[in-house]
Amino acid sequence: MFIAQAYKGDNAKWKVAITTILVMGIFILNFIAYLFTSPEDLDKMYEMMKSIPANVNLVLNLGVFIPILILLFVLVKYLHNRSILSLTTSREKFDFKRFAFSLSLIVIFTIGGFFISYYLTPEDYVLQFEPTNFIILFVISLLMFPFQIGLEEWLFRGYLMQQLGVASKSKWFPLIVTSVLFGVFHSANPEVAEMGAITMVFYIGTGLLLGIMTLMDEGLEMALGFHLGNNFLAAVLVTTDYSALQTDAIFKSTAASSTTLEIIFPVLVIYPIFLGILAYKYKWTGWKEKLFGSVEKPKETQLEDNLVPD
Repeated sequence: MFIAQAYKGDNAKWKVAITTILVMGIFILNFIAYLFTSPEDLDKMYEMMKSIPANVNLVLNLGVFIPILILLFVLVKYLHNRSILSLTTSREKFDFKRFAFSLSLIVIFTIGGFFISYYLTPEDYVLQFEPTNFIILFVISLLMFPFQIGLEEWLFRGYLMQQLGVASKSKWFPLIVTSVLFGVFHSANPEVAEMGAITMVFYIGTGLLLGIMTLMDEGLEMALGFHLGNNFLAAVLVTTDYSALQTDAIFKSTAASSTTLEIIFPVLVIYPIFLGILAYKYKWTGWKEKLFGSVEKPKETQLEDNLVPD
């Protein structure tokens, strides 16, 4: 039903092409630049970014997502003639309780995981808490990360998943494609250069997790909560020299880059546990149909009646 929300608007191919190209332009250009830039030049660019004050650098990195998210909303509403709610959820309104639960859960997982790591290897962490810079970081993160994660979720798990689902008449196809694209367009992050291609398992695995949450729950609320909590804590809790965003976080990790096991462990162990908790709480059923079923255009009378109750 979430994918079928796209039928509430105009899905003309030329409109889909225009929206996709305009909104994904920054990701496409960034990926092309990454492909044609030598490792030496990439290292120089990353070093140059480190010379910029951390909070200024954060604003510059996150600020670009604001106009693009607005552009996506404008195109969906006025070019595709559909509501932003239909891009977001099958429910009658945005479910803030689902959003808050998913956010809280990833916060607990992340902070719990950090304390375990700190207890086992305290020598890998340096306390770098500086009140003024941290408060500025906290405010910037609180105000700007919603736009960054919002663009990625409304684009990949919202717009693209719905349009690919309508075009292919399937659910598994958009789930796989959007997850791979989510990984590919993060390949220019310095973590990939530092830790190698194995990092893509983490990014694509995260895309799969967010996509499964969206399809099983018929909305983006949980994916938005998870993504916001994850990125927010990545900025304010622990930073590293090879992070995509250099910040004045509370701690700095001085450990060598993560091992293959550390990269794959969340995808193979933590993510299934996360899904299990959500499935138990929200009584998800019909996994085969929701993840691998077909997408059919609802009857005209159903377009307004196929809302999932709160």
